Amino acid sequence: MVRRTRQDPNSPEPVLAHAESTDVRMAADGDHDAFERLYRGHVGRVHALARRMVDDQSAEELTQEVFIRAWQKLPGFRGESRFGTWLHRLAVNHILTRRESIRKREARHETAEGVMDRLVAVGQRNPGAAIDLEVALRRLPQGARQVFVLFDVEGYGHEEIAESMGISVGTSKSQLHRARMLLRGHLNA
Repeated sequence: MVRRTRQDPNSPEPVLAHAESTDVRMAADGDHDAFERLYRGHVGRVHALARRMVDDQSAEELTQEVFIRAWQKLPGFRGESRFGTWLHRLAVNHILTRRESIRKREARHETAEGVMDRLVAVGQRNPGAAIDLEVALRRLPQGARQVFVLFDVEGYGHEEIAESMGISVGTSKSQLHRARMLLRGHLNA
């Protein structure tokens, strides 16, 4: 989890937060330039989240969809949290909502077990080759990957994950264990 520390009132963060809140208000009123500044400031984090939860092709598409939804929902943003926090939650919800259609599309290309078998075969051909974590994450079965990213990367609890994904807490824990074991096995190969 991310620990928050008190900010020095003389640091530039309060100025940046004020500029962002101004852009949020202006974008909510329809200012495209203000929304573009918000987009540029947050697109990297949204895209990284999407890449960790789905394949690269879907990540591009989902990132754009998240910002379209943000533009549509921005007038309803009440400012009870920072814009980035609100946007992150919107992104997680959207990705989880779309996961079934993405899973079906991914399944048409290749099964998770087939990918994992090929990873082992590649490691046997070149034992010195290290598997990049991002690549290994993309090779996990979708449910295990999503739980791993939400729990270990984003810091959500099992209860939050279970509620968001429509699964039980036990399934969340099981998927996390499965993801860790698969990653450990393939990263140590």
